[in-house]
Amino acid sequence: MNTATATTAPATNKAAGGAGGKPIAKGVGERAKRLLGAGFAALVGLFLLAPVLVTIASSLTTTSYVTFPPKGLTLHWYAELLNRPEFLDSFLLSIGVAAGAAVVSTALGLAAGLAIHRYPFPGKSVLDRVFSSAFAVPTIVLGIGLLQWYAQLGMASSPLTLLLAHLVLTVPYTVRLVLAGLAGLDRSAELAAAGLGAKAPQVFWHVTLPAVRGPLIAGAFFALITSFDDLTIALFVVTTDMQTLPVRIFNYLQYNYDPTVTAVGTVMVLFAAVAVVIIERVVGVAHLFGADPEQ
Repeated sequence: MNTATATTAPATNKAAGGAGGKPIAKGVGERAKRLLGAGFAALVGLFLLAPVLVTIASSLTTTSYVTFPPKGLTLHWYAELLNRPEFLDSFLLSIGVAAGAAVVSTALGLAAGLAIHRYPFPGKSVLDRVFSSAFAVPTIVLGIGLLQWYAQLGMASSPLTLLLAHLVLTVPYTVRLVLAGLAGLDRSAELAAAGLGAKAPQVFWHVTLPAVRGPLIAGAFFALITSFDDLTIALFVVTTDMQTLPVRIFNYLQYNYDPTVTAVGTVMVLFAAVAVVIIERVVGVAHLFGADPEQ
C-alpha cells in the first residue's frame, strides 16, 4: 500500500507540474508577442516621425543654415516669416484654395456618389471607373494635361483655375468614400421614413445624410490636406505672382537653404496636426474609417 502511494505521488506531482507549466509558458509567450508588437510599432512610428522631428528641431537653430542637431535654440526664423509677406500670401492662397476644394469636393462627391449608387443612367459604369482610375494617373501627367487644356481654352492662371485643377485630385476621394458609406446604408430605413409621410428632402436630411456624414467629413479632410500639400499640379498652373505655399518653398530652396524653410515646414505640419485634432474632436478619426473606437 505504501509502495503504491509512493509510486503514484511522483506521477501526480509531474502531472500537476505539467498542467501548471503550460499556462505559465503560454502567458510568457503572449507577453513576449505583445512586447515585440509594441516595439515594432514604436520603431515604425519613430521612422515616420523622424523627418518631422528633424524639421522642427532644425527650425530652432541659431545658425544661418539648416543643421541638425540645432546649434542653440531660437525662434528667430519664425519671426523672420513675418518679414516675408510672400510666404504669408502663399499661405493664405493655399488655405483659401484648400478650403474651397474641401467644400466643392464634398458637394460634388455626395451628388456623384448618390447618382452612381442609386440611379441607372447611360455611362454609369464608365463614370464609376473614371473616379476609380483617377488614383492611378500620375499627378505630373495631370499637371501637363491641365496646362495644355487651360492654354487651349485661353484661361489665365488664377485661384479659380488652381481650384479646378485640385478638384481633379480631390473629388475621387469623396466619391469613393460616399459610395462606401452608401453601401452600408439600409434602404428600409429610408422607405420606412417615406412610408410615415416624410418628404424626399426630409428623408435625405434625416436618414441618408447622417448615414454618410462620416465619409463626407473624411472626404472633406482628405481634400483639404491634399489640396494644401499639392506641389506637382500647382507647378503647372501657377505664375510668379501667384504661388501656393509648397511651390513657394520649392522655388525658395533653389537659391536659399536657411532655416526659414524648416520654419515654414513646421507651420505646415502644425496646420495638418490641428486639422486632425479638430476632426478627432468633432467626429473621431477612427469613426471616419469605419472602426469602433470602443474596441
